[in-house]
Amino acid sequence: MSKKQWVNQGQRQRAATVMLVTLMGMQMPGLEVAIAENRSQSLTKPQSDHIIKACNDEEVMLPSHPDVKVLRQLYDRYVNGTVAPTELGMTRLDFAQSLNRLLARVEIHNTSESTVQLRASDSALLAQLKRDYATELASLQQSRPFEEREARFQTFGGGLPASKSNVGALSQTGSAPPSPSLSRQQSKAISSRPRSLRKPGLTLPPRPVPPIDGDIGRIHPPGTFNTEEYDRINENPFQRPTQAPLSTFSIDVDTASYSNVRRFIRQGQLPPKDAVRLEEMINYFSYDYPQPQDDQPFSVTTEVTTTPWNTENKLVQVGLKGKELTQAQPSNLVFLMDVSGSMRQANKLPLVKKSLCQLVQQLDDKDKVSIVVYAGNAGVVLEPTAGSQKTKIMEAINRLEAGGTTAGGEGIVKAYDLAKKNLLTDGNNRVILATDGDFNVGVSSDAELERLIEKKRDEGIFLTVLGFGTGNYKDSKMELLANKGNGNYAYLDNILEAQKVLVHDLRSTLFTIAKDVKIQVEFNPNKVQAYRLIGYENRLLKAEDFNDDRKDAGEIGSGHTVTALYEVIPAGIETEIKLPDVDPLKYQMPQASNSDSDELMQVKLRYKAPTGRKSQLISQTIKEGNASISSASENLKFSSAVAMYGMMLRESELKGNTSYAKVLELAKQAQGEDRRGYRQAFIELVESSQKLSQTKAELE
Repeated sequence: MSKKQWVNQGQRQRAATVMLVTLMGMQMPGLEVAIAENRSQSLTKPQSDHIIKACNDEEVMLPSHPDVKVLRQLYDRYVNGTVAPTELGMTRLDFAQSLNRLLARVEIHNTSESTVQLRASDSALLAQLKRDYATELASLQQSRPFEEREARFQTFGGGLPASKSNVGALSQTGSAPPSPSLSRQQSKAISSRPRSLRKPGLTLPPRPVPPIDGDIGRIHPPGTFNTEEYDRINENPFQRPTQAPLSTFSIDVDTASYSNVRRFIRQGQLPPKDAVRLEEMINYFSYDYPQPQDDQPFSVTTEVTTTPWNTENKLVQVGLKGKELTQAQPSNLVFLMDVSGSMRQANKLPLVKKSLCQLVQQLDDKDKVSIVVYAGNAGVVLEPTAGSQKTKIMEAINRLEAGGTTAGGEGIVKAYDLAKKNLLTDGNNRVILATDGDFNVGVSSDAELERLIEKKRDEGIFLTVLGFGTGNYKDSKMELLANKGNGNYAYLDNILEAQKVLVHDLRSTLFTIAKDVKIQVEFNPNKVQAYRLIGYENRLLKAEDFNDDRKDAGEIGSGHTVTALYEVIPAGIETEIKLPDVDPLKYQMPQASNSDSDELMQVKLRYKAPTGRKSQLISQTIKEGNASISSASENLKFSSAVAMYGMMLRESELKGNTSYAKVLELAKQAQGEDRRGYRQAFIELVESSQKLSQTKAELE
């Protein structure tokens, strides 16, 4: 049979790609599929409509939704206080899965042997919910035979003891409800594990969750290894201003640590200490700082109160608020998508596709989208296309499949080259990298990637990194790429987080209003005995870097808020905290002229315009205050609650008398309007962590 007989109109591009690969002696399984499937043959209109519908925003039921409130009340009443998973809101399918779990529990409680009987009014509520969500409940029953789901649950374990009452409790996004207290028999079974698995400080892989409704990729099969990587964090110690008068650091607007920590908690395990970056935990949330005035790109707000975990000390908050853009800039976006074999799982490439489709829905004809993919090699699967051609872009995304090794470095080069060819001088030029970070072929060493991205960022092209998946997740590498690429870094563990980052926070994620933002604080030794910066350990700068415009620093997006906290030990008080011990300095004495000053510290900031090369300076003094935490603003109460929570997770030596109870008390006082439910979700996360910590303490 001749070639002409078997190559038809719709197969030419695929055949040419395969032939080229064969001639060159290359193996590109993932890339071959990705490029070849992006053929010119169009989908039918029903198929296109289905893709667009699948990529549209799912209906999200926020914690304020009446049905969610009813579900939470029923959980509190019949499921031993276990909190219904409502974090970031719920889709209808999420709701049905939680309802399904509740129904299973209630059926057990309502048997003749049970002392707990279902109230008549609650029975009517459940009947109504079953009718309203009948379609979603039916889809759960059809997804997989019950016996198979329970068998897999018992085989792999999970956040709850395996029983019929638990199956169906997990959402399609992979979120698991908090673990209840274990029975004596269950605790005994766990404590019978080899002692090597129970040593304090040993980081175990995240506890797997049962695969429900296509979530089979979440399971780590027996015999596989967890290779997640996190850079070590050495907590900032207290410094004496007579020896280290300046504290200098780059701001950080990344949020990946918080959503990654949430993933661990949802899977029934406390996170590794080095996965907890306090500044990213704090800056995951927005704060009500005032808008900037005049031509300033951001405002600076400061506040001083007593430290909630050590009332003898003071807590100083420095808050920045980026200017809201009144009109979105046109965007030149290059989606750089990892389609290697490690991205096959349901919480990786399938979630990447749906997440980027969420972003595509926000674009218009002024925007351009290109797509580069990489596996064994890298290639372009979509040339620059107007954002108004949503069907074409979504078709290209939808056809991608995973397979092969990971030539991430080559993909980054191609993406930057494509972005440069279509550079918008008055717009937003950005590469959006979606990956699990597992680069293993090509330019993959940290040093090579760092030099490559530093070179490209000077051409006006920024980098956003979106992390996905579990098991082989490379947090340290992705954070490095975002830091060096004048961009931001987020971890997407479910479609609702994708909506937060790429829909609700789109402008702050993509549109930079100031770059290379640095903070330098000078402390008055007459008022400050010692100080420490909370978090930002991997963002510290040398004092001389502050005035060096060649030194890279962080970026602020449109409407972004950035928060930094200092704990200060006032001068003249006795403290049990171990401070740096060096011989007294002969010449570095406090200045007499400052002895009567009420200034605690001076805050200086430097920043550049998005396309500028020369920095601007802002300076502001902070005076000492005696306000108690009870009279502090909601901004400071909530940020300090998040900081305390992070210190609990890190088992910080400087956490003072912090406890989960104090974290919850402060967070509940500062919940505020909480329109999207993020702060309520934080409270639920703390409650789950408290239960996990109690269980861990019982087993040690």
